[in-house]
This record gives sequence, structure tokens and C-alpha cells, in this order.
Amino acid sequence: MLFQSDKEKEPLTIEIHTEVDIVEARQKGRMFSNCLGFSTLDQARIITTISELSRNIYKYATTGKIIMEIIENQIEIGLKIIAVDKGPGIKNIRKAMESGYTTSGGLGVGLSGVKKIMDEFTISSQEDHGVNIQVIKWKKRNK
Repeated sequence: MLFQSDKEKEPLTIEIHTEVDIVEARQKGRMFSNCLGFSTLDQARIITTISELSRNIYKYATTGKIIMEIIENQIEIGLKIIAVDKGPGIKNIRKAMESGYTTSGGLGVGLSGVKKIMDEFTISSQEDHGVNIQVIKWKKRNK
């Protein structure tokens, strides 16, 4: 048994207001992914995702939160990461998901890159009401 109680499986929320919060979110993601037994490569993918999503909150919305939750089914155990903000939202999600698209002069690999390295990806946004992104990384259960 990986966790002793349901209390240990409760979602963890990190408020994102400063760059220090981004570092904390990354550290917690590393801890979660390591405890769940993800490979080193998948741990890097998870940490990269958390970094990208929390940096987007900090850069575009100034405040929001990252929520990490352990989820399970019969075959797999996963880490669900939710990024929520109340910022200006994304005007054109389809365009924002194109590889190379950027509004800040960056490399433009952010959201499209996150979608590629995670197993599941959903995004919703309403202009002037923020963004909600949910991603999941799965791994087979140890027998």
C-alpha cells in the first residue's frame, strides 16, 4: 500500500503569487512524482509541466493556484495537476495551442509542449475570467 490513509491522498494546493511559489510547486511535484514511483523521465515531465503552468499563472494572471491530486483506477495510478487562475484568459485557445505560438516573445513551446509530454490535457478559458488547465500523467500499478 502506497499511502497509509485517505488523508495522505488529499489534493495539495499551492497558491502562485511569486517566483518562490513556482519553486515550491516544482518541489512538491518532484516529491509527489517520486513517492508515486514515476520514472526519472516522467518525473522530469511532471516537473516541467508544473513549472510551465505555474510560470504562466505568474506571468499572465499574476495569481492563481496549482492543485496536485493522486488519482487511481484498476490498472494505473496517476498525478492530476490543475492550474487555475482568474486572469485575462486566453482569447484564442486553438491558436495558443499551436507549436511556436507566443504572446510574450518567448519560444512558444509552452502549452503545446505540456500537451505532448502529459497523458491527458484539457483546457478551458473565458476571456476576463481566467484559465483552467487539467493534465494527468499515468503509470501502471506495481503488482
